[in-house]
Amino acid sequence: MNMQFFQAFLDGTLMGGVYALAALGLSLIFGVMKITNFAHGAMMTVGMYAVYVVSTSLGISPYIALVFAAITLFALGYIIQHFLIDKISDAPTHNQLLLTLGVAYILENGLLAVFSPNYKTLNVDDFDGAIQLGAISISPEKLVAFAVVLIVTAVIYIVLYKTRIGKAIRACSQNKEGAKLMGIVIKKTNAVAFGIGALCTGIAGALLTPILSIYPTLGETFQLKCFVIAILGGMGNLWGALISGLIVGIVESLTGYIAGGSWSDLTVYAAFILILLVKPSGLFGRSNRREH
Repeated sequence: MNMQFFQAFLDGTLMGGVYALAALGLSLIFGVMKITNFAHGAMMTVGMYAVYVVSTSLGISPYIALVFAAITLFALGYIIQHFLIDKISDAPTHNQLLLTLGVAYILENGLLAVFSPNYKTLNVDDFDGAIQLGAISISPEKLVAFAVVLIVTAVIYIVLYKTRIGKAIRACSQNKEGAKLMGIVIKKTNAVAFGIGALCTGIAGALLTPILSIYPTLGETFQLKCFVIAILGGMGNLWGALISGLIVGIVESLTGYIAGGSWSDLTVYAAFILILLVKPSGLFGRSNRREH
């Protein structure tokens, strides 16, 4: 295995972690409320701009500003669910899809009006350059992003499986009527779940801010990729989303190395279609079976 191949594999792994965190938010929202959130990419971009504004205004590291982005996105997600989506919870599915699509356009056009379509860049002054390990070059921004992804994923796992609100969220995802009979407030639980999903998305966007130039519609680039990862991982599957994100990142990077960048997305989506033909529930999803 030559060093360039290994370099591409490493880059794909690091970026795949960020993809996974973004897809985790989408997967969580669908797993609890069965809502396909088309505002996901736009919310990711809001997280990027939140970090950009706080970091440049206060002169602090983007990784400290990330906390502000996480709080902002949790609040945004809570508000969207509580005041918008919950109002049409009994409406046909296509109404919910159109509502989240409308939210996406409002967020994108709001960012466009405030920040203009010009690209914004944010550098991390603490990093002097790439980390060299022999012939291997590691981007410190990507390395920090991957470490943060692992930490956030572990925290989300603890919240979902070790806390009362996490148990309430999982109960709602499995059986809303049963959860209601146990005294769980469905409306509040849904809003918190949507907020946590938005928080994951916001953090993923924040981690990409020092890596990419940002513009108001950047989130659209990641929207479909997040759907692919969430579906492959099994909607609502925490670790499935993480592993699928790594797989997509690696496949994307290795395809770019072997065949050129223009083939990367084609390969990812072609592989996605083939996998669904073989296993419609995704790589880590459970098949719908009648339980006895």
